[in-house]
Amino acid sequence: MKIDLTDTTSSKINKALVQGRRTIGTPAVGMVLTLVIVTDEENAYDALKAADDASREHPSRKLVVVKRVSRSPRDRAQARLDAEVRVGTDAGTGETVVLRLYGDIVDHAQSVVLPLLLPDAPVVVWWPVNAPTDPARDALGKLAQRRVTDTYAAEHPVEELTARAEVYTPGDTDLAWTRITPWRSMLAAALDQVDCAVTSVEVEGEEFNPSCELLAMWLADRLSVPVKRAVSAGPGLTAVRMETTCGPIELDRADGSLATLSVEGQPDRGVALKRRETAELIAEELRRLDPDDIYASALRFGVHRLGSGSQTKATAGVSAGANGTSEAAAERPTPATVAKKAESK
Repeated sequence: MKIDLTDTTSSKINKALVQGRRTIGTPAVGMVLTLVIVTDEENAYDALKAADDASREHPSRKLVVVKRVSRSPRDRAQARLDAEVRVGTDAGTGETVVLRLYGDIVDHAQSVVLPLLLPDAPVVVWWPVNAPTDPARDALGKLAQRRVTDTYAAEHPVEELTARAEVYTPGDTDLAWTRITPWRSMLAAALDQVDCAVTSVEVEGEEFNPSCELLAMWLADRLSVPVKRAVSAGPGLTAVRMETTCGPIELDRADGSLATLSVEGQPDRGVALKRRETAELIAEELRRLDPDDIYASALRFGVHRLGSGSQTKATAGVSAGANGTSEAAAERPTPATVAKKAESK
């Protein structure tokens, strides 16, 4: 069921939610949190679809805040709030309110959202794009226990990681970090199988993919060994190679779906390491609402402390072998240097 409200208020939206629940015959509310999605019109559909899919695991009230840019000075001076209330099958599991803000009210979105939050329930704010520099100090971010950004959507992802580290506040997280959860689990499991020390690591992936830097920083922070960052054609992360006192350990994923785990003295094994959809990433983040100390430690390690590996130009869909990256003559600049050069062009 959908209810459209034009030039409305938060009070009228709450009444529409109650009316909608009564109309479809489900007055009881069984939602566990409020998910606030701050986005633009272009990305609103994809973000809401991902949130609806995630709500099957986490029933929630979804508030989609769309800040509309007024065309004329007169329109910008006139504040207006339009809303679309969805309940029942049109809202996934839970309720959805799409809020479109016009004029001066754009700068006071928190005053619209606050009356619509579920009482005594956690609040999570997600910025699919255009996240604020300091999410914890943002007016909407102050309402939340968890603040989810996506560095991959930034114009300069690697530089964005440095900015995130400088303003990190407990409760901040990033989907670029969530994307590497299967990689971290697989690498930890591989090291549990051997009794040896890691001496060096190389992380290979797309050039401007912040998940590669985050994985490299996590490994460097936890293992206290030099970690190099190599570049491939992707998709996403393509390989992690660890040199140990017992021989090399390699996790290679050339096609973005199936990876091969190679451990010295053991037969190669195929492992499922599929690139996940946004809905799966959001669902994972909503499973925990406490601060992620491991993410904070990896983020604060710093991109500038990563070693510079040789630049690997792999063919599409095929990552280069370990020897091909280690024996290249040309040294690759650090990710921060690459990002600065890209910005100056």
